Amino acid sequence: GVTASLPEDVVADVPETFRPDRNWVGVAGRARSVPYNTDRFDESEVPDDVFAFAENAELGGQTGWAPTYGAFQSFVTAMRLTTSDRRTREWLNGMQEAGVSKYPDEFLVSNAVADGEVGAGFANHYYALRVQADRPDAPIDLAFTSGDAGALVNVSGAEVVKTSDATELATNFVHHLLTVEAQEFFATRTFAYPMLPGVPPVGGLPPIDELNPPEIDLSKLADIGPTLRLMRETGVL
Repeated sequence: GVTASLPEDVVADVPETFRPDRNWVGVAGRARSVPYNTDRFDESEVPDDVFAFAENAELGGQTGWAPTYGAFQSFVTAMRLTTSDRRTREWLNGMQEAGVSKYPDEFLVSNAVADGEVGAGFANHYYALRVQADRPDAPIDLAFTSGDAGALVNVSGAEVVKTSDATELATNFVHHLLTVEAQEFFATRTFAYPMLPGVPPVGGLPPIDELNPPEIDLSKLADIGPTLRLMRETGVL
């Protein structure tokens, strides 16, 4: 209730999912993904169902995650909201029973995949692209699940506080972040998904409209408290 509604002409080119009620707008996209070691797996061997990792003990035991990392906790929150706490608890327990490996952050997960410490992992897509940029010969590529929390597309967003005495300046800055030039900068320098459909992603990524994320109100990902309780109860944290 403290943000100003952004003008339609500022956000019009951004898909509605990433500008709910014009209270905020996404400026850079981040897709959940499965980085995998190409020496260990073919793309066809990586499940497109995130729950399959917990159901297949051999696969789950070759997987890495970063449970203290905010992006992972948003992913678990999305799993809770799109399924149930019970199903999420079962998945968390199943992954632990399979012997999932724990890392401090998702860049380290992606590096562990490239090093062959694990065969696959859960991470935002750009971490694998950063590994590829630093290590062009590293045996790492990306796969995506479909229609579940493992395919969540989240964003970095911008909003304008209505009580500011510089709302016009702030709105102009948001407008700048959504120009082709700024979107190309985010894509080429940070490997983020552009929010403008006319700006292609880099690194061989599929266009954002070819991904199949779950239907979810991204603002509800702020409901992190029940997620943290569940992760503590299961011993993940």
